[in-house]
Amino acid sequence: MPTILRTPDERFANLPDYPFEPNYVEVNGLRVHYVDEGEGEDVILCLHGEPTWSYLYRKMIPPLAQHARVIAPDFIGFGRSDKFAEMEAYTYHMHHDVLTGFIETLDLQHITLVCQDWGGVLGLPVATEMPERFDRLVIMNTFLPTGEIPAGEAFLRWRAFAEKLGTKLNVGQLINMTMLNGELPPEVIAAYDAPFPEDRYKAGAAIFPLLVPLTPEDPVAAEMKAAQERLRTWQKPALVLFAEADPILGRGGVYFRRLIPTAREQPKINIEGAGHFLQEEKGEEIAQYILDFLERIS
Repeated sequence: MPTILRTPDERFANLPDYPFEPNYVEVNGLRVHYVDEGEGEDVILCLHGEPTWSYLYRKMIPPLAQHARVIAPDFIGFGRSDKFAEMEAYTYHMHHDVLTGFIETLDLQHITLVCQDWGGVLGLPVATEMPERFDRLVIMNTFLPTGEIPAGEAFLRWRAFAEKLGTKLNVGQLINMTMLNGELPPEVIAAYDAPFPEDRYKAGAAIFPLLVPLTPEDPVAAEMKAAQERLRTWQKPALVLFAEADPILGRGGVYFRRLIPTAREQPKINIEGAGHFLQEEKGEEIAQYILDFLERIS
């Protein structure tokens, strides 16, 4: 049985600009943490990526919560959610099943999916598998890797870097290195490090880059291909909103606008002055774009 770790609560005390009360639900024997702000029948589900947690959405949650209920969970291995000590315990299917279980346990309906990085790799397949629960998509700097197109040099460098470091990955500094507008304050870097009091807590962050399929025969490639095919016929509203300066995923916005019919009905948006973690650099601006989108389609 995998070893389950739980980050001590004191690691999350007095984080800057993160006043949200913690909420927890058990899914498949694991404790999942989530932010739950605002109210209403419509739900904005914000899914983070690698190696962040719901803290990444702290600038977006307050304005979005004035208009809908905002749910921002931490994936297993991240934030205040449970973590496995063993890298092999982390699989795409584990994360997929926890996410679907989370949605079903909270009985979330009328969902606007807001996703970035692995939040899209996990969230977009789930949205297309549970279309009765999802009303809209907001897609930011993510991808659906099938292995059919060779991975770019920037991603391969990142993958090799992550593989070499393993659980010694310096999470806060890694995020800081991607900023286009100067370094993050030390207390914000510390907030991204907060979930990981020791290296053994970082197994989930260490394994994510290695789960990306590089060939069509790799695990998960078939699931990504199936999600792509379902998105080709997606008829509900979709907004593609990318930071094109992201060296790994910046061109992905072109792909998603071509893939999803309804995405082409919305304005083309490039978030200037932001890199991969665009929520960190331009969170308030992105929140306004999402609110404008929701108003246009209402």
